[in-house]
Amino acid sequence: MKILVVGSGGREHALAWKIAQSPRIQTVFVAPGNGGTALDQRLENINITDPAALADFVESEHVALTVVGPETPLAAGIVNIFRARGLKIFGPTREAAQLESSKDFAKSFMQRHHIPTAEYQTFSDVAAAHRYIDQKGAPIVIKADGLAAGKGVVVAMTLEEAHGAVDMMLSDNRLGDAGARVVIEEFLAGEEASFIVMVDGKNILPLATSQDHKRLKDDDLGPNTGGMGAYSPAPIVTPALHARVMREIITPTVQGMAKDGIPFSGFLYAGLMIDDKGNPKTLEFNCRMGDPETQPIMARLKTDLLVVMEHAVNGTLDTIELEWDRRTALGVVMAAAGYPDAPRKDDLISGIPPENADTVTFHAGTTLNGERLTTSGGRVLCVVGLGDSVKMAQKQAYGVVDLIHFSGSQFRRDIGWRALKKHG
Repeated sequence: MKILVVGSGGREHALAWKIAQSPRIQTVFVAPGNGGTALDQRLENINITDPAALADFVESEHVALTVVGPETPLAAGIVNIFRARGLKIFGPTREAAQLESSKDFAKSFMQRHHIPTAEYQTFSDVAAAHRYIDQKGAPIVIKADGLAAGKGVVVAMTLEEAHGAVDMMLSDNRLGDAGARVVIEEFLAGEEASFIVMVDGKNILPLATSQDHKRLKDDDLGPNTGGMGAYSPAPIVTPALHARVMREIITPTVQGMAKDGIPFSGFLYAGLMIDDKGNPKTLEFNCRMGDPETQPIMARLKTDLLVVMEHAVNGTLDTIELEWDRRTALGVVMAAAGYPDAPRKDDLISGIPPENADTVTFHAGTTLNGERLTTSGGRVLCVVGLGDSVKMAQKQAYGVVDLIHFSGSQFRRDIGWRALKKHG
């Protein structure tokens, strides 16, 4: 059987790596893939990114199923194009992907369907936005309405920072169309968790819980990034909280989308903020798996992912249960010099050891030219370690990180610190 994974990041490498473990797999194509997928004998990169051209490729190669990794092709309507041609694809339609591609759409949807989230208002007028900030005070959160590759959210701790974010998005147009409207919302305090499920239009299959680390530096300092590391499971998501999130956030979202005439299928990611009393609120929705959460989640999944994907596109997710490695998986992102503002490219990468039962290195911003593996993006690698505790998983991951070299590499030394603080 042939499968196509669309995308080029660490999330896509992890998905393709897991799918390729199925005994029924002939080839996993990755479009366009990266240096890591090029190095894996079971995977084959194809240099196509246009959705219609990908549909042509799927038809000519008799690809059984396509899995979409990143948000951009989903927002561009790749699922609509494939479905119109009768091709099996897992992901939301362009209309359903608005849960991620428009912050205003998501916030008004949550308000309409009584899904707990932060109080907000949307602005395209600069003066009105500034007035609202002065009225509400800081800390406050400024979000670009559209897709901004993880760079569209400013958690402003001061009024000056908040006004600067509005000027950057609305006046200076630094985020282009993505920042033509801004959503300004109340600051929520607490601990974040990533809650990711698979949806087939009606049935919901939760994946293992995880927790991301957004800030560049140790102790959650420095600028926000696309994510500098993650671990799974997330101890903060207790069984009771899990049931509550399903009841108050996930199920009403899936039912609400169906009720609004835009049924959702695909990965649904709810970024949660859990306050000190254990109450969850929705920070954001993504219509795909998180990156770097996918990497530790896939490292723990024992069930054949191809089988799961077949149930997902056939509308039978209610008939399958997932089996997980009982160990903790912890992923450390190694980022390029200059990330997140101006990542440097073309630095030579060396020292990546082969994967084993306890560690695996997923590629994101890498390119393979002959024998030369070089950096090609902001987040370069995600090294995942597995262990019987967070501390053991951390030790495994950092043991590999210390073997890998590229000039100017940046990584945090404290991935998993919240879980360690609580559970040792």
